[in-house]
Amino acid sequence: MSVIGRIGAQELLLILVLALIIFGPRKLPELGRSLGQGIREFRKAATEVRKSINLESNTDSGEGDKPETQKD
Repeated sequence: MSVIGRIGAQELLLILVLALIIFGPRKLPELGRSLGQGIREFRKAATEVRKSINLESNTDSGEGDKPETQKD
């Protein structure tokens, strides 16, 4: 189960209020944007690593970039 799945509405509200108190209303949107960009970059990098691993495993097993020949 994900971490967010275990956080209830009251806990989430408390976290948001604390963030508002600590950072203020002017800084919060900027922090949200930065966090979103960081998560986006992490997902992009993770996807690239997965693709790279899949390509390597396909190449190792002989299923890589070999063209298939037709039998007549």
